[in-house]
Amino acid sequence: MPLLLLLYGCIFFSTLAAAEDNDEAALLAFKEAAVGSNSNALASWNGSTNGGHCSWEGGLTGILSPAVGNLSSLMVLNLDSNGLTGNIPESLGRLRHLRYLNLRRNNFTGGIPASLGNLSSLSSLDLSENQLKGTIPASLGVLKDLRYLDLAFNNLSSETPASLYNLSSLISLQIQNNNLIGPIPASLGNLSSLSVLNLMFNQLEGIIPDSLGVLKDLWFLDLGFNKLVGHLPSSIVNLSATLQVLGLGATGIRGSIPSAIGNLAGLQKFGVQDTSISGIIPKSIGKLGNLTQLYLQNTKLSGQIPSSIGNLSSLAVLTLAFNQLEGIIPDSLGSLKNLWFLSLAFNHLSGEPPVSLYNLSSLEMLQIQSNMLNGNIPSDIGSRFPGMQILDISANQFTGPIPASISNLTSLQLLRFGENSLSGYVPRTLGRLRALRHLFLYNNSLEADDREGWEFITSLSNSSQLQLLDISINGAFTGHLPSSLVNLSTTLQSLDFGSTGIRGSIPSAIGNLVGLENLGGYDISISGAIPDSIGKLGNLNTLYLYNTNLSGQIPSSIGNLSNLAILTADHDNLEGPIPSSIGKLKSIFILDLSMNQLNGSISKEIFKLPHFSLSYIDLSYNSLFGPLPSELGSLGNLNTMVLSGNQLSGQIPESIGDCSVLQELWLDNNLFNGSIPKSLNMGLLTLNLSMNELSGTIPNALGDISGLQQLDLSFNDLQGEVPKGGVFANATYISIYGNDKLCGGIPQLQLPPCSISVMAKKRKISKSVMVTSISVSAFVILVLVAALTLFIHKRLKRSESQLMPTIEEQYERVSYHALSNGTNGFSEGNLLGQGSYGTVYKCTLHDDETIAAVKVFNLEQSGSARSFIVECEALRTVRHRCLIKIITCCSSINHQGQEFKALVFEFMTNGSLNGWLHPKSDMRTVENTLSLEQRLNIAVDITSALDYLHNHCQPPIVHCDLKPSNILLAEDMSARVGDFGISRILPQSASKTLQNSNSTIGIKGSIGYVAPEYGEGSAVTTYGDVYSLGILLLEMFTGRSPTDDMFGDTVDLHKYAEHALSGRILDIVDSTIWLHVESKDGIIRRRINDCLVSVIKLAISCSKQHPRDRMMMRDAAAEMHAIRDSYHMFSY
Repeated sequence: MPLLLLLYGCIFFSTLAAAEDNDEAALLAFKEAAVGSNSNALASWNGSTNGGHCSWEGGLTGILSPAVGNLSSLMVLNLDSNGLTGNIPESLGRLRHLRYLNLRRNNFTGGIPASLGNLSSLSSLDLSENQLKGTIPASLGVLKDLRYLDLAFNNLSSETPASLYNLSSLISLQIQNNNLIGPIPASLGNLSSLSVLNLMFNQLEGIIPDSLGVLKDLWFLDLGFNKLVGHLPSSIVNLSATLQVLGLGATGIRGSIPSAIGNLAGLQKFGVQDTSISGIIPKSIGKLGNLTQLYLQNTKLSGQIPSSIGNLSSLAVLTLAFNQLEGIIPDSLGSLKNLWFLSLAFNHLSGEPPVSLYNLSSLEMLQIQSNMLNGNIPSDIGSRFPGMQILDISANQFTGPIPASISNLTSLQLLRFGENSLSGYVPRTLGRLRALRHLFLYNNSLEADDREGWEFITSLSNSSQLQLLDISINGAFTGHLPSSLVNLSTTLQSLDFGSTGIRGSIPSAIGNLVGLENLGGYDISISGAIPDSIGKLGNLNTLYLYNTNLSGQIPSSIGNLSNLAILTADHDNLEGPIPSSIGKLKSIFILDLSMNQLNGSISKEIFKLPHFSLSYIDLSYNSLFGPLPSELGSLGNLNTMVLSGNQLSGQIPESIGDCSVLQELWLDNNLFNGSIPKSLNMGLLTLNLSMNELSGTIPNALGDISGLQQLDLSFNDLQGEVPKGGVFANATYISIYGNDKLCGGIPQLQLPPCSISVMAKKRKISKSVMVTSISVSAFVILVLVAALTLFIHKRLKRSESQLMPTIEEQYERVSYHALSNGTNGFSEGNLLGQGSYGTVYKCTLHDDETIAAVKVFNLEQSGSARSFIVECEALRTVRHRCLIKIITCCSSINHQGQEFKALVFEFMTNGSLNGWLHPKSDMRTVENTLSLEQRLNIAVDITSALDYLHNHCQPPIVHCDLKPSNILLAEDMSARVGDFGISRILPQSASKTLQNSNSTIGIKGSIGYVAPEYGEGSAVTTYGDVYSLGILLLEMFTGRSPTDDMFGDTVDLHKYAEHALSGRILDIVDSTIWLHVESKDGIIRRRINDCLVSVIKLAISCSKQHPRDRMMMRDAAAEMHAIRDSYHMFSY
């Protein structure tokens, strides 16, 4: 837009030639200062222009010259959309006659000049859509003639000055989309002339003042997307009937919608979405005859949908999704002839949709997913909605076939019929839907075989905009994978046909689908080779081909997939060498080719990937041989490497120590020889070198790895003295069986004392007589001590009236008296929490002032004594940085002579995860909520702990009660999994597991988190923990508990999240995440969205209904690591 500098003086004072001459001279001087004499800008500004200086116009860029302050007669300054930069000059404050100042849509930075308060004649001030920061100057509050103030879309912070609310002439106040804080003052009621008030998208807090109700001239009011709390003030219904827009969404307000809401007869748009508003939708809402948009989604509204809504004849948008509404869909909704958007999703609605609903021919978007609706889809649906673009009925109980007439909805873009009980063949004419982008038919009973049923795939080749196609989890989809699949549009981004009865091979022309980003063909009977043409899918990001009958070699063309981040082809029948071209996968994070028949050596090219790429690699249980390339040291982002169960040989390269973030290294069951590397990463948590041919001594450097929690060196040919420091100080951390030449170490290892020669090498004692005498003396003393210890132990064991867990042998027990004193007599002031079997207190152990947590078992509660033993036994055998650390235990008699049992744990200063996800305070702030990064780190800690329990403990341990209250947070916000009171230690053999008495009878778990198969009496398995993990992750990132009132029999947390995957993730995530995000530009939102999509997908995979459909914990842990690392790498 051109710069307009209008000197109204030439109109008002046209008879004053001297004034005109002064104005023209001032403008020419400004031109000289602003653009110089050699620029063509403002070319019309010269003394010869017809019409004089009043007709001058032009455009400016760059910095606004302070010389503008010399235009003393200026009354209107409009610099809208000129691309100006730098600070707003203070000299503007000298324009005493200025009435209109518009600097909108530029790139001004810095603060708002306080000198603007000198513009006593100013009536309109617009500084919106810049990059201004700092505070709003209090001096603006003296502009008594100011009627329009627009500071929106900047980065202003701090509180709004109190003086601003004394501008009684103000008609419009727009300060939305900033970072303003503090409360809305009651003095807001002083703005008696106000008609527009827009404060949305700030950080305003406190309650909405009752004084708002006195602003009788308001027609636009939006306070949404702030931190406001408290009840919706009743005075709001006293606003004038001229009020047209009322927006209170995405705040912390609660209470109910006032029954007198119908008084606001002029209301056209009303929104309280994403709040804690509860109660019923009042019938009086039907009096709002002018209402065109009604947003009530994602609240706590309950009860039935009032039939009076059918009176809103002007209504165009109605969204009641994500509530606790029940009953039927009222027939009166069929009267809303102007309605084009209707969303009733994620409620508890039941029955069949009324016939009248299908008469709303104006509907373009119908979303009724995740309810308990049933019945058949009308056979003539294709003639009912000529403009329909989005039709989502997924996650209900609809039955019968998909009508052929659906193909007549030619405007349809998103068709989602997943998770119903639809049957029969998919209409063969779906290809008529030329605008179709998403087709979700997953989890139904749809049919197809080699004779009939796959025609719809052929037809879909006409849908040239198709992006997502999901036909997974349809067991009746059988026969060969149709070859016409490769003729689908090149716009196709995601194709999932996993968990079906499809067989045959992957079509050789799969490379035609060049737009594919995600390809899923897992848990399926496809066979044959992976076609070479798969290398043409250059956009592919994830490739899931696990648990199939695929065979043959991995094509070298796979190296062309430069965007591939996840490749899982485990549990297949692949053979031949791993192609070196995998080293070209510059974006790969997860590579899992385990459980195949691969052979040959591992190419060094694989380990030449970029420093930031590969995080997880599993090539275990193949037939790989040869040395491990020294180039692996270049993998600077490698977190987990699993090469177990191969025939790898040679020395373990010292360069492995250059893997600076390596936490888990599994090289067991190979043929490695030579010595153990001395330069392993100091952050290592798990090291398994068992079942190899390693020799030499155990490096003392292993004891210096402070975080090492599992070390298995068993069944090698190691010799010499076992170190005693670090990991070697606790026998439960290490395994060294099958190394007959080892000696020394801590007594619990029960190794022979080291011989003279071993001691001599370490201590360099040269006199043989002295060595012999010392050795003999030491041997005699050791024998005597061992004999004495054994004697005393047996005497003590016989004197015990009850068998105590062996954990008491590992730690010095603490007395009841010490615990009682440390908790001030187990006072309520030290109470931290209470569970099924006991109570937890904060305790100060006065010997060294250690702060600890004491779990006191309620032995009167049935099962409590067993819980104590179970927890002791579980904790006795495990050590991991992400598991709660036990300090000691107490088994004694209390002061009343009753049996007393307690466990003492490390104290977690930040309490439980539950307290952070669901803080007691209604005021959600940065201080009492979790950022996305914190949630990701906590999730990684939890999955790491569970992976350790399931896969690296012998025997495996199942936690059985994973939930937020059992996740504790340390001072640095790292997580610890606790409460092993109902955990189960599984038998060594999987076959025994199924025959064992591990019935879940008696397992309580926790409602909402316990795996569904446990309720049917199934045996305890690690997949039960996987389910609980999935639910826990969903709660962590949506902020909703699985027992939330909004969920019922057919809509649970899993389905709630699953149906948001199709482009609605940001609608369901915990809104408090945004409190921690300083900038919300498009790039950052996309990165956050992508991260959240990955987490929710992982959580959904873990919380599948059937155990066989869930991920394995090792895979879940690896993927969670990859998601976190990816976010860290590309985060702002």
